[in-house]
Amino acid sequence: MEQALDLLALSPPGWGGNLLRGLNHSLQIAFGAFGFGLLIGLLGAYGKLYGGPVTRDLLAVYTTVVRAVPELVLILILYYVGSDLINQASEALGGGRVEISGVAAGIWVLGVVQGAYATEILRGAIKAVPSGQIEAARAYGMSPVLMMRRVTIPAMMSFAIPGLANLWLIATKDTALLAVVGFNELTQETRQAASSTRAYFTFFLAAGVLYLMVSLASGRIFGRIEKWARKGQPSLRKAGA
Repeated sequence: MEQALDLLALSPPGWGGNLLRGLNHSLQIAFGAFGFGLLIGLLGAYGKLYGGPVTRDLLAVYTTVVRAVPELVLILILYYVGSDLINQASEALGGGRVEISGVAAGIWVLGVVQGAYATEILRGAIKAVPSGQIEAARAYGMSPVLMMRRVTIPAMMSFAIPGLANLWLIATKDTALLAVVGFNELTQETRQAASSTRAYFTFFLAAGVLYLMVSLASGRIFGRIEKWARKGQPSLRKAGA
């Protein structure tokens, strides 16, 4: 036990500081990817519901492919293909090769994956909004943007929060897949610490505890958000009684 505590100490020769640094990188990527995915999802949901035939078909292909292909394969494709395209564009414009930040690349890669799932979650939430509210907003002459900001998004929040909460937890765990392209997130830092000390059980157990703490804290936060979003609505327990 004492040896494990020494290995997990925050200062050298302990590796606790490395694990926390990896957790910080994981959370940065997860926050960025979740936000980027929400933006894609909101645009994608509106495109699927109200866009033209071409827009709907392109979005259908996007969401189908991303949800069908394993996420590890998508990460490898998006990372290497995206990096190659950026460098080709830079060289075509007369510039040199571009050094892409690991955090920025991670946000881009996971954000595209998150966007496909967010599109379907938000599309379902928008369809769950009572049609009378939409019709009333149109009758008042609201523009589509104003109607989205003041009617649709507030009304759909209570329907979308449970799915978005699960999507956030997926984002935090999917950061571990970025270790395959060399990002120093929590899993990569854990692997390096374990291989250097041969204390595999100690470090991977510690990493599991950190992921669990993030999940528990996230669950409480999203629970409060859902409670706020359902404020003024009939209780589901009372409705089912």
